[in-house]
Amino acid sequence: MHTTIKMEEPKEQTVITTLATLLADEFVLYTKTKNAFWNIQDVDFFEAPPFFETQCKKLDKIAGTIAEHIRQLGHYAPGTLNLFLQLTHLTEVANNTNNKSIFYLNQLLIDHESIIIHCKENVLIFESETDYSSTINLIKTIMVEHEKMVLDIRTHLK
Repeated sequence: MHTTIKMEEPKEQTVITTLATLLADEFVLYTKTKNAFWNIQDVDFFEAPPFFETQCKKLDKIAGTIAEHIRQLGHYAPGTLNLFLQLTHLTEVANNTNNKSIFYLNQLLIDHESIIIHCKENVLIFESETDYSSTINLIKTIMVEHEKMVLDIRTHLK
Protein backbone atom coordinates (compact mmCIF):
# COMPACT_ATOMS: atom_id res chain seq x y z
CA MET A 1 0.00 0.00 0.00
CA HIS A 2 1.40 3.41 -0.94
CA THR A 3 0.85 6.58 1.04
CA THR A 4 2.29 10.06 0.90
CA ILE A 5 2.35 10.23 4.70
CA LYS A 6 5.76 8.99 5.76
CA MET A 7 6.94 8.31 9.30
CA GLU A 8 10.17 7.01 10.74
CA GLU A 9 9.93 3.20 10.74
CA PRO A 10 10.22 2.41 14.50
CA LYS A 11 7.86 5.24 15.45
CA GLU A 12 5.45 4.28 12.68
CA GLN A 13 5.18 0.73 13.98
CA THR A 14 4.54 2.01 17.51
CA VAL A 15 1.76 4.29 16.26
CA ILE A 16 0.13 1.55 14.16
CA THR A 17 0.36 -1.01 16.96
CA THR A 18 -1.19 1.46 19.41
CA LEU A 19 -4.03 2.25 17.01
CA ALA A 20 -4.60 -1.45 16.28
CA THR A 21 -4.81 -2.17 20.02
CA LEU A 22 -7.21 0.71 20.49
CA LEU A 23 -9.35 -0.57 17.62
CA ALA A 24 -9.40 -4.04 19.18
CA ASP A 25 -10.37 -2.54 22.55
CA GLU A 26 -13.23 -0.64 20.94
CA PHE A 27 -14.52 -3.74 19.18
CA VAL A 28 -14.31 -5.90 22.30
CA LEU A 29 -16.07 -3.19 24.34
CA TYR A 30 -18.70 -2.89 21.59
CA THR A 31 -19.29 -6.66 21.82
CA LYS A 32 -19.54 -6.58 25.61
CA THR A 33 -22.00 -3.68 25.39
CA LYS A 34 -24.05 -5.56 22.78
CA ASN A 35 -24.09 -8.57 25.10
CA ALA A 36 -25.56 -6.39 27.85
CA PHE A 37 -28.12 -5.00 25.40
CA TRP A 38 -29.19 -8.49 24.37
CA ASN A 39 -29.22 -10.18 27.76
CA ILE A 40 -30.29 -7.75 30.45
CA GLN A 41 -33.06 -9.14 32.60
CA ASP A 42 -34.10 -7.09 35.62
CA VAL A 43 -36.11 -4.02 36.64
CA ASP A 44 -34.11 -1.94 34.13
CA PHE A 45 -35.26 -4.15 31.27
CA PHE A 46 -37.08 -1.30 29.51
CA GLU A 47 -34.65 1.54 30.33
CA ALA A 48 -31.30 -0.13 29.83
CA PRO A 49 -31.50 -1.52 26.27
CA PRO A 50 -31.84 1.92 24.61
CA PHE A 51 -28.95 3.14 26.77
CA PHE A 52 -26.75 0.21 25.69
CA GLU A 53 -27.79 0.64 22.07
CA THR A 54 -26.72 4.31 22.14
CA GLN A 55 -23.36 3.29 23.62
CA CYS A 56 -22.94 0.65 20.88
CA LYS A 57 -23.52 3.26 18.18
CA LYS A 58 -20.87 5.52 19.71
CA LEU A 59 -18.37 2.66 19.97
CA ASP A 60 -19.04 1.60 16.38
CA LYS A 61 -18.35 5.13 15.19
CA ILE A 62 -15.11 5.32 17.19
CA ALA A 63 -13.94 1.97 15.80
CA GLY A 64 -14.65 3.12 12.24
CA THR A 65 -12.71 6.33 12.79
CA ILE A 66 -9.69 4.44 14.12
CA ALA A 67 -9.75 1.96 11.23
CA GLU A 68 -9.97 4.84 8.75
CA HIS A 69 -7.00 6.58 10.39
CA ILE A 70 -4.92 3.39 10.20
CA ARG A 71 -5.73 3.22 6.48
CA GLN A 72 -4.82 6.89 6.03
CA LEU A 73 -1.41 6.10 7.50
CA GLY A 74 -0.91 3.46 4.81
CA HIS A 75 -1.65 0.29 6.78
CA TYR A 76 -4.45 -2.23 6.95
CA ALA A 77 -6.68 -2.22 10.01
CA PRO A 78 -7.10 -5.48 11.90
CA GLY A 79 -10.53 -6.87 11.19
CA THR A 80 -10.89 -10.37 12.55
CA LEU A 81 -12.10 -11.56 15.92
CA ASN A 82 -8.90 -13.55 16.35
CA LEU A 83 -6.75 -10.46 15.82
CA PHE A 84 -8.93 -8.33 18.08
CA LEU A 85 -8.61 -10.87 20.90
CA GLN A 86 -4.84 -11.01 20.43
CA LEU A 87 -4.49 -7.21 20.45
CA THR A 88 -6.95 -6.08 23.11
CA HIS A 89 -5.95 -5.38 26.67
CA LEU A 90 -9.55 -5.86 27.84
CA THR A 91 -10.78 -9.16 29.21
CA GLU A 92 -13.86 -11.23 28.56
CA VAL A 93 -16.69 -10.55 30.95
CA ALA A 94 -17.24 -13.04 33.74
CA ASN A 95 -20.32 -15.18 33.37
CA ASN A 96 -23.31 -13.20 34.58
CA THR A 97 -25.95 -15.79 35.40
CA ASN A 98 -28.46 -13.28 36.75
CA ASN A 99 -28.19 -10.74 33.90
CA LYS A 100 -28.55 -7.71 36.16
CA SER A 101 -27.91 -4.29 34.64
CA ILE A 102 -25.68 -3.23 37.54
CA PHE A 103 -23.30 -6.09 36.74
CA TYR A 104 -23.06 -5.12 33.09
CA LEU A 105 -22.72 -1.42 33.85
CA ASN A 106 -19.89 -1.99 36.33
CA GLN A 107 -18.03 -4.21 33.86
CA LEU A 108 -18.40 -1.64 31.08
CA LEU A 109 -17.33 1.17 33.41
CA ILE A 110 -14.08 -0.67 34.18
CA ASP A 111 -13.39 -1.14 30.46
CA HIS A 112 -14.11 2.47 29.53
CA GLU A 113 -11.81 3.67 32.30
CA SER A 114 -9.12 1.26 31.13
CA ILE A 115 -9.35 2.68 27.59
CA ILE A 116 -9.15 6.23 28.96
CA ILE A 117 -5.96 5.36 30.86
CA HIS A 118 -4.53 3.68 27.75
CA CYS A 119 -5.33 6.79 25.68
CA LYS A 120 -3.74 9.15 28.23
CA GLU A 121 -0.57 7.07 28.39
CA ASN A 122 -0.24 7.00 24.62
CA VAL A 123 -0.96 10.70 24.17
CA LEU A 124 1.88 11.47 26.59
CA ILE A 125 4.24 9.12 24.74
CA PHE A 126 3.28 10.41 21.29
CA GLU A 127 3.56 14.06 22.37
CA SER A 128 7.04 13.53 23.77
CA GLU A 129 8.41 11.20 21.09
CA THR A 130 6.62 11.97 17.82
CA ASP A 131 5.05 14.78 15.89
CA TYR A 132 1.99 12.91 14.66
CA SER A 133 -0.52 15.59 15.56
CA SER A 134 -3.42 13.98 13.70
CA THR A 135 -2.98 10.73 15.63
CA ILE A 136 -2.56 12.59 18.92
CA ASN A 137 -5.73 14.59 18.23
CA LEU A 138 -7.62 11.43 17.31
CA ILE A 139 -6.63 9.70 20.54
CA LYS A 140 -7.57 12.78 22.58
CA THR A 141 -10.97 12.88 20.88
CA ILE A 142 -11.54 9.19 21.61
CA MET A 143 -10.54 9.75 25.22
CA VAL A 144 -13.12 12.55 25.56
CA GLU A 145 -15.82 10.32 24.06
CA HIS A 146 -15.06 7.60 26.58
CA GLU A 147 -15.11 10.13 29.41
CA LYS A 148 -18.62 11.13 28.29
CA MET A 149 -19.71 7.48 28.18
CA VAL A 150 -18.28 6.95 31.68
CA LEU A 151 -20.34 9.88 32.92
CA ASP A 152 -23.43 8.37 31.28
CA ILE A 153 -22.78 5.00 32.93
CA ARG A 154 -22.19 6.55 36.34
CA THR A 155 -25.38 8.59 35.99
CA HIS A 156 -27.27 5.45 35.01
CA LEU A 157 -25.88 3.63 38.08
CA LYS A 158 -27.31 6.25 40.50
